[in-house]
Amino acid sequence: MAYEDDHKSNREKAEYVVQTTSEDDLPSYEEAAVTAGAPTEKISPLGYHVDWVSVIFLNVSKMIGTGVFTTPGSILKAVGSIGLSLIFWVIGYIFAGASLAVYLEYASYFPHRSGAEVAYLEKAYPRPRFLMPTAFAVQSVLLSFSSSNAIVLAQYLLVAGGGEASPWNVRGLAVGVFTVIVIICILSTRWSLRLSNAIGVVKVITLLFIAVTGLVVLGGHTRVDNPHANFKNAFQGTTSNGNGLATALVKVNFAYAGFENSFNVLNEVKNPVKTMKRFAPVSLSIVFVLYFLANIAYFAAIPKEAIINSKELTASLFFTAVFGNSKAVTAMSALVAVSSFGNLLAVVIGSSRIIRECGRQGVLPYPTFWASTRPFNTPLGPYLLKWVLTVIVIIAPPAGDAFNFIVDLQSYPANVFSFLTTLGLFFVRKRRKAINAPPSEFRAWNVVLFFSLSVNVYLLVLPWVPPEGGIYAGDVSFFYATYCIVGLAILAISALAYFVLIIWLPKLGNYSIRQSLEKLPDGAQATRLVKVLNSEVDEWDATHNEHGDVVPRKEELKGGISTS
Repeated sequence: MAYEDDHKSNREKAEYVVQTTSEDDLPSYEEAAVTAGAPTEKISPLGYHVDWVSVIFLNVSKMIGTGVFTTPGSILKAVGSIGLSLIFWVIGYIFAGASLAVYLEYASYFPHRSGAEVAYLEKAYPRPRFLMPTAFAVQSVLLSFSSSNAIVLAQYLLVAGGGEASPWNVRGLAVGVFTVIVIICILSTRWSLRLSNAIGVVKVITLLFIAVTGLVVLGGHTRVDNPHANFKNAFQGTTSNGNGLATALVKVNFAYAGFENSFNVLNEVKNPVKTMKRFAPVSLSIVFVLYFLANIAYFAAIPKEAIINSKELTASLFFTAVFGNSKAVTAMSALVAVSSFGNLLAVVIGSSRIIRECGRQGVLPYPTFWASTRPFNTPLGPYLLKWVLTVIVIIAPPAGDAFNFIVDLQSYPANVFSFLTTLGLFFVRKRRKAINAPPSEFRAWNVVLFFSLSVNVYLLVLPWVPPEGGIYAGDVSFFYATYCIVGLAILAISALAYFVLIIWLPKLGNYSIRQSLEKLPDGAQATRLVKVLNSEVDEWDATHNEHGDVVPRKEELKGGISTS
């Protein structure tokens, strides 16, 4: 199977070269005003397995995990009313749409770069050299585990199978299932995408079934009494508590996280800008419609107080209310487990490309290890790193505070970089204007960018607002914002490492840091950071371009022109 995939991939690459050869004759605006970072792989060494269907379902599968089955109750509890709860799902869609516009504009500028934020931050902040790649790499690598996803998947599998959900049963099953997912991804990109697409279809069908059943309930054709009760005085009970409203917005925003997943594999998409413009918004809109209709169904079938007070899956309450079957919880747990599996698969595929791009930038040791696609035409190194980190976080921390803290720790640095990504788009525009670059295929309205920035600021400020009950009333027993402080500390450590390795030690050792281009047999390219003595810097700069590729000396070029 691996040989067949590799053979097909090589054929697809050859076909794609023919389609894009003319790009070599155009000015390389994709490289404009950038003095550091990973080289652009005009022909993807990972092949072109990502079609429009995969674009849709990579996003859909990451967005639809367990959130729509669990969070409607917590959101309703936070806002207090049915009407405002539904409005918040619309607001979340608008938030995500604004952020999607930012990604689409970046993609139109840099269509040959996967990794999304890795590449976009590199392009937006080329100075100080290597600072942004270093900071993002530390955050992305150290916090690249998917332990919470795997734990949730294991819990629902045990419930569906009638097993005992003891801590070590859950952890053991989580490690096993995650290992299976990583092996699938390592062996074949084509088949991992096909599996992701298939599970994505199951997710959509599941939510469509809930939505249609909800409409039947509203029509009065089920055992549910008074299905319109929750929609009378729909805004009754609306809270004025700022913390509750803020918490609800964060939960809704998190439910739409994943709209950007396909941008992580952008360089593996044929006609990437055109495909993304068409189908990335489609994926987000599909999820919004399904989310909204699913909530309508829940509110039609389940009394408001039952939704607020129950700790069960909201979807399980729905099945029980409509069908009156004790097996409803088991059936729903199985569907949620399938959804979680697809979510984890999509996350692993996307995050492997993020790690690979960090490695290609040269800020991680052994850049060729991360960039290589051997032996299965997949990013083996990033997959192995993600597996190791996830297994450690699943097994090592004790249940409770430590586990919750580690999971929360991922969120705050990610919010910081999300803000910087949006802000950086203004800088990229300015540099493109300075070199008279032609208009891109997509440009977000300025009002959308400012709106997206305001959302990012909101998400940065909110975690510092004390929860109801005081500073020790968060999801851990210690100070509620500890994860924010530690997250900022990680960023500070990244900056310190940058200062020591890139500025202080070179001054002390009388050398400079330069990039050297590494070209692998599989077509992959990476940057290696090398030490060049200050006495040899002029010679190096005269014989290498900004990515470290060897070029003829300027004097030789001038000489060649004059003699011709």
